[in-house]
Amino acid sequence: MTNPTPARPLSAGQLTGQADSHLVDHQQHLLHRDMLPAFLRLQQAANQAGFDLQIASAFRSFERQLLIWNNKFKGSRPLLDSNSQPLDAGQLSELEKIHAIMRWSALPGASRHHWGTDIDIYAANCLPEGTRLQLEPWEYSQGGHQAAFSTWLNEHIAQFGFYLPYAEDRNGVAIEPWHISYYPVSQPLLTQLTPELLYHTLNASQIAGKSQILSNLDSLYSRYIENICEV
Repeated sequence: MTNPTPARPLSAGQLTGQADSHLVDHQQHLLHRDMLPAFLRLQQAANQAGFDLQIASAFRSFERQLLIWNNKFKGSRPLLDSNSQPLDAGQLSELEKIHAIMRWSALPGASRHHWGTDIDIYAANCLPEGTRLQLEPWEYSQGGHQAAFSTWLNEHIAQFGFYLPYAEDRNGVAIEPWHISYYPVSQPLLTQLTPELLYHTLNASQIAGKSQILSNLDSLYSRYIENICEV
C-alpha cells in the first residue's frame, strides 16, 4: 500500500455529490484530484500486463443518483435480487424495495462515486466484439470475459493504494469486482459522511420512499454504507 499525504476534508456538498470542485477530468470522467496520479500508475501497469484498463463509471452526481433511485423505486427501472434476477416490485413493501435497491445502487448522497475516489473499471480489450459491458459479477468470475483481468487486479491494486470495498458479500451491497476505491482518500471520507449529514441531505431532497428511508437510516447506514471489506 502506498503512503501519500493525508486526504483533505471535503465540504458537505462535495461529500454528497452536490459539488464537484474536488475533481479533475480524465478521459471524460471526473476523478478525485488526489487519486489521479495513482490511477495513472495503475492504468500503466495494467497495460504492461496486457489489459486495456478503462473506466466504466467514475463520479456520479447527487442528481444522477437520485434519478436512478427514484426510477427504481417507482418501477421504471428494474429491481434485482441478489442473483441479478428481476423482482416484482408490486409485491414488495416500501422498506423491502429500499433494501432491494441498496443491494445494487447507493442512496443519493451516500454513493462512494460522489467522492471521485471510487470507480468501476474493466479491460476493454477483453470485452468481446459486439458485447455491451453489464457490470455483473459473472463477467468477472471464472469463465467470464473479465476473469483474467479481475485476477490481475486482485493481485496488484494494493501496490497503487486501491482496494475492492465490495469484494465479498457481507449482507450489504452485493459483490462488485469492478468497483475499486483509492483507500488513502476514501477511508477518511467515509468517516466524514455521517448519518446526520446524510439525514439532512435526504430530508431536503425529493427522494422516493423518504419517510421509510429516514426512519430506518441508522440501520441502512450500518448495513450498506459502513459495512465494507477491509483493506
